[in-house]
Amino acid sequence: MKNRNHYLDQLIQFRDKKLIKVVTGIRRSGKSTLLSLFENHLITSGVDRNHIIRMNFESFEFDEITTYKELQAYISKRILDPNKKHYIILDEVQQVSLWERAINSFLVDANVDIYITGSNAYLLSSELSTLLSGRYIEIKMLPLSYKEYLDFLESDKEMSPHDKFNQYLRYGGLPTIIELLDTPDTIGPFLEGIYNTVLMKDVIERNGVRDAALLESILKYIAANIGCIVSTKKISDYLTSSGRKTTSDTIDNYLKMLENAFIIYKANRYDLKGKMFLKTLEKYYFVDMGIRNRLTGLRDTDYGHVLENIVYLELLRRGYEVTIGKIGSLEVDFVASKTDEKCYYQVSATIMDEKTRERELRPLESISDNYPKYILTMDQTVFNDYSGIRVKNIIDFLLD
Repeated sequence: MKNRNHYLDQLIQFRDKKLIKVVTGIRRSGKSTLLSLFENHLITSGVDRNHIIRMNFESFEFDEITTYKELQAYISKRILDPNKKHYIILDEVQQVSLWERAINSFLVDANVDIYITGSNAYLLSSELSTLLSGRYIEIKMLPLSYKEYLDFLESDKEMSPHDKFNQYLRYGGLPTIIELLDTPDTIGPFLEGIYNTVLMKDVIERNGVRDAALLESILKYIAANIGCIVSTKKISDYLTSSGRKTTSDTIDNYLKMLENAFIIYKANRYDLKGKMFLKTLEKYYFVDMGIRNRLTGLRDTDYGHVLENIVYLELLRRGYEVTIGKIGSLEVDFVASKTDEKCYYQVSATIMDEKTRERELRPLESISDNYPKYILTMDQTVFNDYSGIRVKNIIDFLLD
């Protein structure tokens, strides 16, 4: 098992704190492996194996536990000595009806430390949030970053850095992909399988979707338009031209379902002058390029948007809230904010052409504050600075 230190360190940091640790993320992004790594950490640090209660609800072993009462009874039996701390580790717990009631009672009444994973944002739905208000910490897991991808690849002398990056853009960062690279013919069916499972289990079954074909058409539209301004009207017009009639409300609902299954992420627009969020014309990004390319193919024409998608996910990984900046009629690709930190980013495949360079610089030059401003590009010979705006190679940024 390869380490995912970025996430493992967070679990270790919150170990034994009276909070439920909730790991969320798309299927096959490595959540179960992370819990196994954490379980190893517990054992290495001296925890008795019998004090670790590990259950995976995708496994046939726990097929018969479907209600919170059955879950409570099973875990209660496994707590051998109430005076000793027990570690409860539950994978895909959303399969158990009203599971949060059992978890809440253990949190209140037992000497336990609880870790759970889920492939759907409904895991943290309003009922759970109300029940566990202020008593859980969410760790949002994404597929491999480019830095992690290279660590997982180990050294492959036959591939140039450029080829490795293009491979990452083509096949994405789901950890299993690394094992399939020697047999590229298996990658397509693997990604197809993930896509179908996520769509079927986490979206269609979960929400009782009646029109699966419409849902898929909307997702394909988003896949073809990552990094583009999207409105329900645009999607509706596109569907109508393909002979599909639908309503804005249906499109909104389906987009929300896809977000909740962690397939797509929405970046809202923020008016930098008026200091307020704008309610329309957001952009969407895909959780993984491999899944996205399976839907659309990787076309040279959208290279810039693919790079934008990679940067967006990297900023999320680094803990930023990411919005699109509007300044007058101009747009900044990303405004990345943390508590007392802010950065502005433009992403462009190249700025060697003077017109492109001016177009990318203009929005950043229009911002009057002193927060760092960057243009990220694939250019190798980069100009370092334009009146305080730093130019950085995208791969260098990803490996920082």
